Amino acid sequence: MTVTKITNLEFGKMIQAASACLEQNAEFINSLNVFPVPDGDTGTNMSMSLASGAKYEREESSTRVDDLAAAVAKGLLMGARGNSGVILSQIFRGFSKGMEGKAELTAQDFVDAYANGAKTAYKAVMKPTEGTILTVVRESAAAGNKKVTETDDLTDVIETIFLAADEALKTTPDLLPVLKEVGVVDSGGQGLVFVLKAFYEVLSGKTIEIENYQPDNAQMDEMLNAEHHRSAQGQLDPDKIVYGYCTEIMVRIGRGLQVDQEFDYDKFYEKLSGLGDSLLVINDDEVVKVHIHTEHPGEVLAWGQEFGDLQKVKVDNMRWQQEEIMESDEQEAPVPSSAINNNQPAGKSVETAIISISSGDGVATLFKSLGVTHVINGGQTMNPSTQDIVDAINASGAKKAIVLPNNGNIFMAAEQSVDVVDIPVKIVHSKTIAQGMASLLEYNQEASLEDNQVAMESALSTVKSGEVTISIRDTTIDGIEIKKDNFIGIVDGKIAVTNAEIKQTAIDMVKSMLDEDSEIVTIIMGTDGNQTDAQTIENALYEIDDELEIEIHQGGQPVYPYLISVE
Repeated sequence: MTVTKITNLEFGKMIQAASACLEQNAEFINSLNVFPVPDGDTGTNMSMSLASGAKYEREESSTRVDDLAAAVAKGLLMGARGNSGVILSQIFRGFSKGMEGKAELTAQDFVDAYANGAKTAYKAVMKPTEGTILTVVRESAAAGNKKVTETDDLTDVIETIFLAADEALKTTPDLLPVLKEVGVVDSGGQGLVFVLKAFYEVLSGKTIEIENYQPDNAQMDEMLNAEHHRSAQGQLDPDKIVYGYCTEIMVRIGRGLQVDQEFDYDKFYEKLSGLGDSLLVINDDEVVKVHIHTEHPGEVLAWGQEFGDLQKVKVDNMRWQQEEIMESDEQEAPVPSSAINNNQPAGKSVETAIISISSGDGVATLFKSLGVTHVINGGQTMNPSTQDIVDAINASGAKKAIVLPNNGNIFMAAEQSVDVVDIPVKIVHSKTIAQGMASLLEYNQEASLEDNQVAMESALSTVKSGEVTISIRDTTIDGIEIKKDNFIGIVDGKIAVTNAEIKQTAIDMVKSMLDEDSEIVTIIMGTDGNQTDAQTIENALYEIDDELEIEIHQGGQPVYPYLISVE
């Protein structure tokens, strides 16, 4: 089918399909995280970012493609989460700027706009790194520029762009050694490939599969057990959940009394795709596993039984779960991921708002004790969006603000917020909770915003940050062999130690952090940490150096049982 122009109808379908494709594949993209820790969030960030863009597009009444693209860009800007989401927003920002004045798009218009998206993304990154989404967008844009000289068929042009992106994605391990060492492609680049895949499928009417798209059985177990869809539901009104039953089944292919069809992946998937959303279907020769949000779990089960017997069935009522979450929130008052925890008395504003991003009620309390005025609950596993940060700044009522991201993956979203708000804002580039806390000791309310930023950033290097978590897969990084379910100690972003026992991991990690100038060790316990183990760690450290000053605090952070800093 030849397509020579994209109207508002095609463009809208392309954006909505791309958003759905990212949502369906978010956990697969997450699984490409280089570190084997349970907080991979690139897929989640890109999915939620584009979902915001898709929402703005749906709400735009114009029938001009350039207006719809501008709406997508605005939605992505405000909804951007994590560095991957921000880079995706910059691609669409350049894409939108490149088609200004166009009510419809020709093949040349699309290629020019997409190439402008690639240029804009590169400019947005201070130090562009090859082997990332930037490589994928640049190489695919170049392929589109070449193809459009041969044909004006948009289907052919976008197919070429998609295939070039997929090929560029495969080269990312050759450009980034850590990807090759771990055996994955770049997760952000993978997300862009899914976006382009959806674009092509809408225009061509064809459904295509990406080579190596299906993860192995063990990876599927991780995906089906992932908690992201639950945390995402945590921000919804129960009455607004369209598909209320989170349904998972595992079918033994060709086994059972009710089998009347030979298994065909496309046919199996197509039927399920009409029963709900958040669909994930993975199979090998023996079993097929399904995750779907649906209103008709019985139909999902019945469809599975036509191909085999049911080995596993799990159905959760997400509306009921959400009601429970909201009731618990009211009783226990944990801060939702996008909420602003205000440390100021009611009705009062501050001259300078100090806004910190962190997870865990205990960590939030520690930040407030150091002078933070507002806490955004987020960080690992759920990066706040640009809109969340903007809302916190605006809600502060302050004349100026300082933002502590406390996570390198939040830098770009924080920096985007500076351009959106009406008051002066400075970002202190703290990569960890410990760095954020150390920087606050340098804050001087009498100093200017600029001087405070300089002083606070100078304190970041005075503290070493350690994190203890669990490995979700076997891998080797920087020559360290890591086993699934073993614990790992990460020091300033690099894996330093691994051990089957959590206390020994923490002790070995801190040993690697100590030097002759070390004086203070701070241990912050997460939801999976406990006072007894923390005390054991403390005693072991005193045996190493009895002059250390050691503090233990309850942080309540997820994913990391212990955050340990050394100053």
